[in-house]
Amino acid sequence: MAATTSPSEVLLKKGDTIAVAESLTGGLVCATLVQVPGISEILRGGVVSYTNEIKAHVLDVDRDLLNREGPVNGQVAVQMARGVAELTGAAHTVSTTGVAGPGPADGFDAGTVWIGREDGRATLFLFPGGREDIRESSVLAALYILAEMELPEKLAKFRQKIETWK
Repeated sequence: MAATTSPSEVLLKKGDTIAVAESLTGGLVCATLVQVPGISEILRGGVVSYTNEIKAHVLDVDRDLLNREGPVNGQVAVQMARGVAELTGAAHTVSTTGVAGPGPADGFDAGTVWIGREDGRATLFLFPGGREDIRESSVLAALYILAEMELPEKLAKFRQKIETWK
């Protein structure tokens, strides 16, 4: 039986530069990537933007959008991904924003997660479990989306919708 290829291995084979912008995952996507030998060839960096102020100031997320919709929003996720692309010069980026829990925040239940890309696509997930389960699922989903790989069933079943913004 052949070994399963990880998203990190796929990213390394593609060779395009990557970067991440994280909120609810607090740097775990980037930390997971740097565990892979050779990732320094493609990883440009990451930004942990846990507050709206950092999202707006560092990643150039629209303040009016943040004030109107809050941080748990697909368009915010896309703007975060585009902001880290601009900041780092990476060809492909991914972002995470949502509610890790343990309870609801910003009017959303724990497990509500948006993962955005620099190309304008954002995917909404509703992950079950506790705070660590939600964060772990978010990291895995972000890596699969960044690598443009099909989500494994254990993640895909929680995908709610995909939206695109210009």
